[in-house]
Amino acid sequence: MMAEPVLPRDRIVIRKIAVFAYHGLYEEEARLGQRFNISLECWLDLSAAGSGDDLTQGVSYADLVATVQEIAVGERFRIIEALGERIAATLLEQQPRIAAIAVTVEKPAAAIAALFETVEVTIHRSRAR
Repeated sequence: MMAEPVLPRDRIVIRKIAVFAYHGLYEEEARLGQRFNISLECWLDLSAAGSGDDLTQGVSYADLVATVQEIAVGERFRIIEALGERIAATLLEQQPRIAAIAVTVEKPAAAIAALFETVEVTIHRSRAR
């Protein structure tokens, strides 16, 4: 059995990027849309960025948020698992400094006949070594 790769201990966390989008299985969701909250946890080595006070040695928070918004608003997914997967894959491709990522997609108004706060899915992905 292969051991899991050791991830950097540093991380960037962005919580609850709110978007209005049209994801879901049902026609009403595609027509009316709803709010989604997307959170990121990115594991990477931030030692050079921190010691050198140098953004070029890290990752731009603004770039991360812009990519999330572009995917979440610009594309349509039937399930939030696919939305999270697309965001994770894209950020790993665009940001070579990120060793691993967790993308949490919340759907507070999921079409479920029950009272609940939110439904959320978290996708964890890391680079193949």
